[in-house]
Amino acid sequence: MYAIIETGGLQFRVEPGMKLNVPKINSEEGSTVKLDKVLLFAEDSNIEIGTPVVKDASVEANVLEHGRDGKIIVYKRKRRKGYERTQGHRQDYTRIEIKTISKG
Repeated sequence: MYAIIETGGLQFRVEPGMKLNVPKINSEEGSTVKLDKVLLFAEDSNIEIGTPVVKDASVEANVLEHGRDGKIIVYKRKRRKGYERTQGHRQDYTRIEIKTISKG
């Protein structure tokens, strides 16, 4: 059994017991989060594709921790113009563990 969910503008393929980093969710560590934007639900050989989401499908996950990813450097330059800009960015994330995937 697996599902494809959308959270924070990104899509993830999830299965029960899986741990993954998703864009920051405003919930306390140790709490349970219900993700309702299920784009695809698959159980055995039955696959249901949403239009745009699967009706009555949801994914429950536990929030394990919050953190920040490593820094990425954004560098811009235009040749022969003397233009250079450097900017850094660190994305906030939430580590979750998928508990159940349910439909209906």
